[in-house]
Amino acid sequence: GPAPAADDDVLYGEDGPLALYCLYGLHYRGFAEVDDDWEWEPSLLAVRRRLETALLARLRDEAGGAVGDVGDVGDALREVIACAGGRSLPRRLATTGTLDQFREYAMHRSLLQLIEADPHTWAIPRLTGAPKAALVEIQADEYGHGVERDMHQNLFAVTLRALELDARPGAYLDRLPGHAFATVNVPSLFGLHRRLRGALVGHLALFEMTSVEPMGAYAAALRRLGLAAGARHFFEVHVVADAHHRTVAVRDLAETLVAQDPVLAADVVFGALATTAVEGHCAEAILTAWDEGLSSLRGQPPAPR
Repeated sequence: GPAPAADDDVLYGEDGPLALYCLYGLHYRGFAEVDDDWEWEPSLLAVRRRLETALLARLRDEAGGAVGDVGDVGDALREVIACAGGRSLPRRLATTGTLDQFREYAMHRSLLQLIEADPHTWAIPRLTGAPKAALVEIQADEYGHGVERDMHQNLFAVTLRALELDARPGAYLDRLPGHAFATVNVPSLFGLHRRLRGALVGHLALFEMTSVEPMGAYAAALRRLGLAAGARHFFEVHVVADAHHRTVAVRDLAETLVAQDPVLAADVVFGALATTAVEGHCAEAILTAWDEGLSSLRGQPPAPR
């Protein structure tokens, strides 16, 4: 079909985010019945470039424009977190969320969690020395230290199946609103461009620094809703792992990267700011739908499998 219209918001719109997600998918696992040669098809790359240019501009707007003098990058990242506002989706699910609402949340997150760590792995060959070693340390945990069942991607698939949902990647593309794709398009954009490696580090650092409490809340929600331990394992693993990762991501990854290449400081903070804005927007959209007694999905939530 035709490329997305020029006036469609590539960040939170409809056709633009989905189109970019599909273009990025060619660089990950591809799609059934799509020839692998399409990954580097010049006409598709031209469309991707146009969409990415618009997406990067939108993200800079969401982040509040150009990042000024950063100073200490660790302090700057902590300031980003301290200034973040908005309502808490994990708190809602932990206290009053229903099982259907948790299932909706899981469908939204499946876009990113079923390829968890993969976008950040693009940075490994683009880093050197201490930052590279720190990223590999984090990624080794994400990939289960070589044990397939312990890969965080696979643990999330276990959660999906426990919720009687389809754990195949992309199973709910036709049910998700356009803004859901922002959560995976942003790290894909950062990861597929070497010049944005600082932003990718900022994205990862932000997630690691803010993960422990939300993951604990999601585990508490599943416990309150009567789900078995296997359904909670993904979240409980992150509570433990990210308590360590948040130190590694700041001290050993972000700070050593900026020490190596000070010009990347602004990009690291930009990545964190953009991530905070996108995650906050998506959470608010879900909560608003629930406040109005609606599903956050297109149409009705799927019946349990």
